[in-house]
Amino acid sequence: MLGLRQPEIYGHATLADIRAMVEQEAAAIGVGVDFRQSNHEGVLIDWIHEARSGADAIVINPGGLTHTSVALMDALAAAEKPVVELHLSNVHRRESFRHHSYVSLVATGVICGLGPYGYVLALRAAQDLVSRSHAAARDQ
Repeated sequence: MLGLRQPEIYGHATLADIRAMVEQEAAAIGVGVDFRQSNHEGVLIDWIHEARSGADAIVINPGGLTHTSVALMDALAAAEKPVVELHLSNVHRRESFRHHSYVSLVATGVICGLGPYGYVLALRAAQDLVSRSHAAARDQ
């Protein structure tokens, strides 16, 4: 629903626009991305479980599940990967129920309020976290 639902909060960029921006940035910085979207909690959890062995980091915009899903939090914790939580809007300037995030309890970092550009920053942050982790492992 991006680009259609509440554009005054989430902007006019569509999911396809954001995907193109992320893929362009990934190519520019030399990383691969697996860009996925689902409104189904169980599907998201299955994908997170896949990422445990198939990804170096996870960037996630958990939407409304941010505030409700202990299962999503547990899956992200079990992935044992850097996790960047992302929100298009500044959740701290919105309704009080949006101020609590189960995902933040296991996320390495959180980006919010920067609109679609937050995805670029999240991708760069994930790349940096993975690079630092690999460097630390080499130094041991």
